[in-house]
Amino acid sequence: MSTIPPNSPPDALPQTLIGAGAVLVAAVLAYGALSIPSSAGYAGVGPNFLPWLVSAAMLVCGVWLIWEARSGGFRDLETASGAATGDWTALAWVSAGVLGNAALITRIGFVLSCALCFVLAVRGLRISEGRAAGSVRQTLIDAATGMLIAAPVFWMFSKVLAINLPGLTSSGWL
Repeated sequence: MSTIPPNSPPDALPQTLIGAGAVLVAAVLAYGALSIPSSAGYAGVGPNFLPWLVSAAMLVCGVWLIWEARSGGFRDLETASGAATGDWTALAWVSAGVLGNAALITRIGFVLSCALCFVLAVRGLRISEGRAAGSVRQTLIDAATGMLIAAPVFWMFSKVLAINLPGLTSSGWL
């Protein structure tokens, strides 16, 4: 027995599940916000204000998505682009970049680990587009680009905002 109304589009169940997933994420965020102290800070706003705001906004979005799915489906939906199935090789490269960054950030520093993440993710994105993964020259260009992106971010956080990020040297510049 299906709970989908008879005049619903064929995509109503997956669309409803997307909304339900958003509601579930909102509930998990709200549960996490319970563990943050609520002592009022500047202007009466405590550290748990933003997590509660995000969870409430996520809940509104989830309920809205469910309503949209149940009242006729997502409107003006374009035909999905891309392949019918996922590109697992590309996903593996991007995942390796993100996981490698997380595993190596305290060992080789923020700049190098983010540059490595960039190199691996770009390789995966190229593969997902059906292009060549990249030659040695392209990999070196990607590494330099990753460092040119990560280094100013590192300096902004560590020097300007005084937020400690893992560095490779004790000087605080790399």
